[in-house]
Amino acid sequence: MTAARTLILLGVLLGGALPALAQSFPTHQVTIISPYQAGGTSDIIARAIAQKLGQIWSQPVIVENRPGANGTIGIRAVTRAPADGHTLLAVASSALTVNPTVFPNLGYDVGRDLAPITRTGQVTNVLVVHPSVPAKSVSDLIAAAKARPGTLSYASQGIGSNGHLNGELFKMRTGIDLLHVPYKGSAPAVTDLIGGQVQVMFDNLPSVLEQIRAGTLRAIAVTSSTRSPLLPDVPTIAESGLPDFDTSAWFAILAAKDTPDALRASLEKAVVSALTDASPAFRRRRRRSRRRCRCARQQDHAGHRDVEGRGRGCQDQGRAVRLLRGDR
Repeated sequence: MTAARTLILLGVLLGGALPALAQSFPTHQVTIISPYQAGGTSDIIARAIAQKLGQIWSQPVIVENRPGANGTIGIRAVTRAPADGHTLLAVASSALTVNPTVFPNLGYDVGRDLAPITRTGQVTNVLVVHPSVPAKSVSDLIAAAKARPGTLSYASQGIGSNGHLNGELFKMRTGIDLLHVPYKGSAPAVTDLIGGQVQVMFDNLPSVLEQIRAGTLRAIAVTSSTRSPLLPDVPTIAESGLPDFDTSAWFAILAAKDTPDALRASLEKAVVSALTDASPAFRRRRRRSRRRCRCARQQDHAGHRDVEGRGRGCQDQGRAVRLLRGDR
């Protein structure tokens, strides 16, 4: 058999094998890596999806937390995993869009080493303070910070995180001095915020909604362009005197590079099915996560370069990212 005929035969055989691979998937346990501490919005979404995927696939699906460096450690593990769909990544947008700018030596390239499956949700961020802070509005917080420059500290989910970006953007737009205290994820940051070790934080709304309602944290403003229906009495930052301060965080599922297209399509279908599942138990988990779910197909975020702002806000976030680099 000539080399040309051999290549043609291999092409035919492999072409038929890829759909078959997708149909037989998964053959064993699937691990979803959450590159953050347990308890944050991304982790909540990942666990809700994992529960349903286990039912869809009749195989165990577990969530493994690998926190550190705003998701970099967990992402690196997925880029080095076999491209067979059995290791997935559940990640927040900042790890894909901000990390490549802030961290010079990631050890991977987001666009080259990861295969997007689908987005899993989008949430607004909320500016919260410890009840001891004498501020019930953005103007109050600005005044308090200017009265005591450098004495108020703000927590973030880590260097380069969405909360860090929002904090630096807020400082830049208001001219105030806040001390940045990075944590390894939202949960430990919120714990210290409730305890008063830090005083201010920008966090995903689902991560702090219960604390706001319980009165252990005070909501000052939300970062979306419109008020959140979950906190209708809390104004937007734009309403509070900072036009175009419009940021959000989105979440996604990705796989290792070279994951076959047919398998990626199968994974996307399963994840979207999990997100839209109508079972009462899953609906309760979605309500507890309290997110606004916006699924996006693979082609809608190829390259992962989505902009988390518009107009002046987009330009200011670019300046804020440069400030983040200066922090290092």
